[in-house]
Amino acid sequence: LEEFLNFTRLKPSLRKAILIDYYSVGFLWAKEMNFSPVQLSVFMDLLNFILENISNKRMTLGDNLKELERAMTETRETDSEQGGDLNFFSIEQAKAIIDYFVNSLFKYYRAYEYLFHG
Repeated sequence: LEEFLNFTRLKPSLRKAILIDYYSVGFLWAKEMNFSPVQLSVFMDLLNFILENISNKRMTLGDNLKELERAMTETRETDSEQGGDLNFFSIEQAKAIIDYFVNSLFKYYRAYEYLFHG
């Protein structure tokens, strides 16, 4: 993985290792959910969006939950406006995604805040 991501000459970094692990586990979870390539891409965008809200925007847990809700709603509305041709996520998949984020990131929100700002 280090070679693929071109991390061969970097000093070991706990922060980078944690982020690589989180992205890798998220990707594998989405693959296990049998997401299509488009769904997988949207899921990874959501994952990145939430992490950027913590790292760059320093959002609180409540604000980030609201942003996730807004982003998931926009994904559904965009899908509806396009005539339903791109069925990003079913209701069951959307619930599973929210559960994934709650159990993998939001439950440990303070630890991720510390990772980025501690």
